[in-house]
Amino acid sequence: MDFTLDPRSEAKRQAVRQFVQDRLIPLEANRANYDEHENIAPALLKTLRAEVKAAGLWCLQLPEEIGGQGLPFTGMAACYEEMNRSIFGPVCFNSAAPDDGNMMVMNKVGTPAQKEWWMMPVVRGEVQSSFAMTEPEGAGSDPGMTLTRAERVGNDRWRIFGRKWFITGAGESKHFIVMARTSDDARKGLTAFLFHADQPGWKIERRIPIMGPEEHGGHCEITFDGLEIPDENVVMGVGDGLKLTQIRLGPARLTHCMRWTGLGRRALEIAMARIEQRHAFGQKLADKESIQMMVGEAAMQLDISRMLTMRAAWKLDQGDFARKEISTAKIVAADALHRAADTALQLLGARGYSKDTIVEWIYRYARQARLVDGASEVHRMVIANFLRREGGEYFGWRTHG
Repeated sequence: MDFTLDPRSEAKRQAVRQFVQDRLIPLEANRANYDEHENIAPALLKTLRAEVKAAGLWCLQLPEEIGGQGLPFTGMAACYEEMNRSIFGPVCFNSAAPDDGNMMVMNKVGTPAQKEWWMMPVVRGEVQSSFAMTEPEGAGSDPGMTLTRAERVGNDRWRIFGRKWFITGAGESKHFIVMARTSDDARKGLTAFLFHADQPGWKIERRIPIMGPEEHGGHCEITFDGLEIPDENVVMGVGDGLKLTQIRLGPARLTHCMRWTGLGRRALEIAMARIEQRHAFGQKLADKESIQMMVGEAAMQLDISRMLTMRAAWKLDQGDFARKEISTAKIVAADALHRAADTALQLLGARGYSKDTIVEWIYRYARQARLVDGASEVHRMVIANFLRREGGEYFGWRTHG
């Protein structure tokens, strides 16, 4: 396994880093650049997205023939880490969840017609999209618990009934993927459907208030009361919903890890700049052994997170599903982000707890990392089950030939 980036990925990484440093980070200090939900203001986002496109950094994760940059997962890992050194970064590059995962999965499994009407407007940045799976009394980490149902109407349509919640971006999204039950079969009972926000038969009940800053469109609770969807908007096939979630969620989870490492790095950078300047009891804070132990531990955990993320990315590039590697990276990256944010806040003291820096923003955002796209406990179960099945081979080395 070689962690050296290919020349094109390295060039893109450097360009992303420069754009983030020069254009995005300076904007964070001005509250006028934020919307009411603590994310980048829409008008400013539109301007920055145009600059990103002009710089050749748009949609790093997608093939060049549809407007992306065609990077491998390893190249994405390095670039996503750089872009999330700014809290505004991922959305400016069209690499934020859930659009990121939705575009990647639809590019892989969508029909030509579905790609044209549903995916390409998201790729161009004209609309947002959402992935509606999680439910109040059912599906979350386990899609098999889906209660929302789809009923056959005639020979060519379906009607959707049910309730979803914590659907990221739903308040602003125009394109949706919704998971619904089409049979009681344990493996083939779920189906994925595409719909547009203008279709009747569904509504947003509320935008759920959360502890942290929000993505554009928030996290919404939505209900379905007879939303009609034609057969041509079934993704893959009837009964392939669980398969689609498995295809989508692995890479999507790993892109979280890529971004979180960058966010953790930024928190630590802010803290390091402060402790190099601040003196207490006759000594620079950075020279105190207790302080060095704190930052050393945080830096080490971030570096472990980077290595595990890159290992999983490399395996995806080899055509492997990398399930256990992604679960391992997801747990460690979530913990590393929280440790970095907590360490930075502690070192900054009251200043870190205030809104004078973005560390408190990162701290609140970081707590969700151990919950989204599968709680850490669920991923530990995944790892344990791999260990039970593989035994000593779980720790085996990849060999040539």
